[in-house]
Amino acid sequence: MDQQIINLFDEYTHKPLSRQDFLNRLAKLTGGMTAALATLSLLELNYAHAATIPEQDGDIITEDIGYPGDGTTMKAYLARPRAADKQGGVVLIHENRGLNPHIRDVARRIAKAGFLCLAPDALSPFDGTPADEDKARDLFGRLDMDKNLNNFLRGLDYLRAQPGCNGNTGCVGFCWGGAMVNQLAVHDPGLKAAVAFYGRQPASEDVSKIKARVQLHYGEMDERVNAGIPAYEAALKAAGIKYELYIYEGAQHAFHNDTAPTRYNEAAAKLAWERTLRLFKETLLN
Repeated sequence: MDQQIINLFDEYTHKPLSRQDFLNRLAKLTGGMTAALATLSLLELNYAHAATIPEQDGDIITEDIGYPGDGTTMKAYLARPRAADKQGGVVLIHENRGLNPHIRDVARRIAKAGFLCLAPDALSPFDGTPADEDKARDLFGRLDMDKNLNNFLRGLDYLRAQPGCNGNTGCVGFCWGGAMVNQLAVHDPGLKAAVAFYGRQPASEDVSKIKARVQLHYGEMDERVNAGIPAYEAALKAAGIKYELYIYEGAQHAFHNDTAPTRYNEAAAKLAWERTLRLFKETLLN
């Protein structure tokens, strides 16, 4: 698909661009509104492909839970291995679409790999993620960012207190969630591993506070997010933080999301996920 169209869709999903303005601009790129609507169907997420691991998988147990947040009860999806042994814990952080079927499936993938996984819903202060993705995106702009950070920090505390957790915790997030992973790394000195997929980088002056091992995944074509890589990497090096940084050739923003048909990159997603699980195994199972 034309890179201009993908860039426009990225702008629509990340900036205050109304749906009608987006469609009007898309129509100019595609030659008309009929073509624009056909193209939109290829760009938007398709949750029919979300379940790679079913809820009924015999190796895992899943449930919707609540835990105390900052002035709210946080809704979350908890997935854990059925095995009785204690496991490392992973907080999974969604994109700016909220806790949707795709993220629930990723949580099951993490549990299937042998980790206790908590996927909080950042939109819990608004009664959780709505079905309307445009409404969900708008709600993210209304979050109190300090309270939001506290809600995820308390998610880590909740996970560590679970009987099935061995006390070692990491986090992984995508896009909006990738940026939140970087913030958790800065603000939680007990974090063992922080994996950010195409997430906005933290302020350089805060990087020295990081104690976790950091792993960063970026798509080569994601110019908006990639602009912050040099400063982040320089700060990581200056602080002596152990990190891994990968840029996947030809990959777009959201390349890991297999419900995003025009941006999903199977080869990059598979390799990045293998690297993610390898880091969790190295840091959370001791």
